[in-house]
Amino acid sequence: MTVTETNTPINAPRGLAGVIVTETELGDVRGREGFYHYRQYSAVELATARTFEDVWYLMLHGELPDAEQLAAFTARTAELRTLPAAVRDALPDIARAGAVSGPLAGLRTALSLLGATAGFRPLYDIDIDHRRADALAACAAVPTMLTALHRLGQGQEPVEPRPDLTYAANYLYMLTGQDPEPQRVRAIEAYLISTVDHGFNPSTFTARVIASTGADLAACLVGAVGALSGPLHGGAPSRALDTLDAIGTPDRIDSWIRDRVLRGERIMGFGHAVYRTEDPRSRMLRALAEQFGGPRVEFAVQVEARIESLLAELKPGRELHTNVEFYAGVVMELCGLPREMFTPTFCAARIVGWSANILEQAEDPKIIRPAARYVGPPPPQPLPFGAPR
Repeated sequence: MTVTETNTPINAPRGLAGVIVTETELGDVRGREGFYHYRQYSAVELATARTFEDVWYLMLHGELPDAEQLAAFTARTAELRTLPAAVRDALPDIARAGAVSGPLAGLRTALSLLGATAGFRPLYDIDIDHRRADALAACAAVPTMLTALHRLGQGQEPVEPRPDLTYAANYLYMLTGQDPEPQRVRAIEAYLISTVDHGFNPSTFTARVIASTGADLAACLVGAVGALSGPLHGGAPSRALDTLDAIGTPDRIDSWIRDRVLRGERIMGFGHAVYRTEDPRSRMLRALAEQFGGPRVEFAVQVEARIESLLAELKPGRELHTNVEFYAGVVMELCGLPREMFTPTFCAARIVGWSANILEQAEDPKIIRPAARYVGPPPPQPLPFGAPR
């Protein structure tokens, strides 16, 4: 239930599905068409034709940069990759404390510390230039924090960022400590671009709710990371790959899928809350995977085709296709990323989309404050006799 300006209750669907809560210039998802865009450009076309820095600039400034603007933006964001000493020195303790939870949990703490160390002030109290500067600092630092936390968790020393590498190449370099192969860089860059933003998903909406209170940018991003960590939102790439491992061989596809569907279990990597046709991100990532080739890719394509056929049989009338997570896991595995870094890598891209949404929300003075329908015992009830004071 929501409330209008006159405080008249309005019934809304569970989960606010399909409810428009604001206006945005950042992009949209057209679920029935299988299309999504960043500002005025196709997101998939951007992923296949432009750099991550191009798209980052587009999301923050509303236009693609020219050569001079791109060079200045790339240099500026590369400088910001180096962490403040207080954050860098705290990462070993954060990694030890989150040894079981992993880099994404550690990022929540590191982001809070970054915001405090850098002096992030409430969005309500600063102008757009200051907000944008905070956003650049946070976005540039996130890959450094994520890769450092991962390496520390593996008993390795963090790798310092290199300003001469692109965002995607530097991410792979900091993760592995080796110069990445061009094919891997391009595949990861396309993946990162394709996941920068995607409508009012739970983490983006969480970031905007916090931003509507006027909180500082780090607080907004920490909330978004928390929402992303849920397995029903950002935790599916590795789980989709687990599905391939569990099936194992082509002759087991039918029995494995039938058993789980009949038990009412969700097949990770299939279905989407918005798309009613093939997820365009899945289509693009499948093409990237096929460029690598090999048995893993061939098996994934075979599994995809058979699962879609089985789902059409077992769940007639529902359009269930692969979503971004299915082939994202395959592509990231092909590029040498460990599974525990799949969702953090997603986060390294979505941090830009969150920041753009936070900046946009900060321009709206209206706090996001929906209502709930009370369904408990009717009040007021008499207090129990002799209740302690």
